Amino acid sequence: MPKVAITVNGSGPSNVFPAFIIGSSAVASGDDLVLFFTPAGSLALVKGEMEKMSKVKGLPDLVELYDGVVGLGGKICLCALALEANNLKKEDFRESVEIIGATTFLNEIKNATVTFSF
Repeated sequence: MPKVAITVNGSGPSNVFPAFIIGSSAVASGDDLVLFFTPAGSLALVKGEMEKMSKVKGLPDLVELYDGVVGLGGKICLCALALEANNLKKEDFRESVEIIGATTFLNEIKNATVTFSF
């Protein structure tokens, strides 16, 4: 099965929407998906933050995209360095966020056939 790896390097709409739009398309097409949020992208995964971005005219609902990715088996991963860098705890993040190190991410995507970075 093809694997898609997407790195999210910022927490603004221009980083988050493309990652979830492409990611949801990939997972809906049957691809394995790994979304990896760097410390700079981590704030988008804090509870309540996607709701603030959800109502952008002309774009799909971000929370629905998130729930769809998770529901179809996509992995939402957060770099462990984001916790200390942003004074956050695991419980600050949305459900289904897996906190991993960069080495684990790299091992997870070794056989990725498509990669993106936003």
